[in-house]
Amino acid sequence: MPSKSPIVAAVSRLAELPGIPEQVEAAREACTRLRWHQALRKRIPEAAAESRVRGAHASGELEGASVPVDVLRDVVRGAATWSADPDPVELTMRGVLAATAETEHVAGIVLTAPLQALARLHTAAAAGLVADRALGRPRLPGEESLELTDLGAAPAANEVAARLRDVADVLVAVPTLPVVVAAAVVHAELATVRPFVRGNAVVARALDRAVVRAGGLDPTGVAVTESGHAAGGGAAYLGALAAYGRGDAVGVGLWISHCCEAVRAAAAQGESVADAVLAGRLGPDT
Repeated sequence: MPSKSPIVAAVSRLAELPGIPEQVEAAREACTRLRWHQALRKRIPEAAAESRVRGAHASGELEGASVPVDVLRDVVRGAATWSADPDPVELTMRGVLAATAETEHVAGIVLTAPLQALARLHTAAAAGLVADRALGRPRLPGEESLELTDLGAAPAANEVAARLRDVADVLVAVPTLPVVVAAAVVHAELATVRPFVRGNAVVARALDRAVVRAGGLDPTGVAVTESGHAAGGGAAYLGALAAYGRGDAVGVGLWISHCCEAVRAAAAQGESVADAVLAGRLGPDT
C-alpha cells in the first residue's frame, strides 16, 4: 500500500487531537439523524434545493451581501430575475448563489478531479467580479488577493500551486479520512492561501458543502453547511479561521471544533428544511 502524502498524514493526526474524535462522532450522528428524516424518503431533491438556497443566503451574509431568502428562492425557481444593472451586493450574491448551485454538479468529481471542481466553483462564484481570463484559475505572479485581510496577507502567487496540490491530495484521500476534518482543512486552506483574486471564501464554503456530501457525511445534500459556519456570526467564523492560520495545534484544533459544531448546526438546519418540505410550508419565514 502506498504511503500517505505528508498533508494527508497530517490531517489524520489532526483527527486525533484531544476532544476531536468525540466531536467528529457527534457531527456524524447529527447527519445520520437528518438522513433518516421522514421527508427524505421521497423528497430529497426538493429538500436539497431548499438547503442550497438557505446555504447561499448564509454564505452571502458572511460576505456582507444580504438578500432575503424568499428572493433567492424566487430567483432559483425562475419566478424572479436579477436586475440588469446590479449593485455590488447583488453582484456578489449572484456569484454566491451560482457557486452554491454548482455544488450539485461538482459533488460527483470533487474527490476524483478536485482541481477541476475548484475551477468550476470559482468560475461560478467570480463571474462578473473578475476579468474572464481570471476565472477558474489560480493567481499569477503579480496578482494579489485583498480578501480576508483579517487573516493576514495572502501568500505570494508562486506559493499557491504547491498549496493547491496539498488541497487536492486531501480531497482525493477523503474516503480514508474523517470527512468533517478533511472538509475543515480544505476549507481553511482555501481561505488562508486565497488562490484566487476574488471569491476565495465563497469557493471555500461551496467546496465544504460538496465534500460533506461527496464524502458521505451528508449524502442527501440537505445539511445547510454554510448556515453552520455562520451560526456564531462572521466574527466567530473569521476568528476560527485566524486560529487555524496560526498553525499551532491549539489553533487548528479550535478551527476543527468550529467545523464539527458547524456540521451539527447544519444538520439541525437541514432537519428544519425537511420539516418545512414535509409540511408544504416553504416560504419567507421558514
